[in-house]
Amino acid sequence: MLLELARALCLPHRLVATLPLMICRLWRGWATNQNADAYERIVREQVIPGIEARRIPGFRAIDLIRRERERDVEFMTLMWFDSLDAVKAFMGADYEVAHVPAQAQAVLADFDKRSAHYQVLDRRDQPR
Repeated sequence: MLLELARALCLPHRLVATLPLMICRLWRGWATNQNADAYERIVREQVIPGIEARRIPGFRAIDLIRRERERDVEFMTLMWFDSLDAVKAFMGADYEVAHVPAQAQAVLADFDKRSAHYQVLDRRDQPR
């Protein structure tokens, strides 16, 4: 089921005239209802700007998504890269290890210790 979810999330329907091979890096974390807003704030104000400031060649975009659940709040990041080499420029040789700074870990109840990476096979923008 997680694989199907990842495929659905990592394959947004967007038309691109010439699409090079892309990699979608998927990661999940869970916060208590009480800590969810704090976690979101840390990611939006510190973690993402810190990644962007590195100006990693081949890093294209990052999406932060949130899902309210009965007992907690689930977060997912989707990072878009041109290639696995670009992911390795971000994380190093052990590129699957999760990037979760200490201040983010402090407010999470649990998180994936490793990220999953998917080849983007088809991406299609729809007319507005």
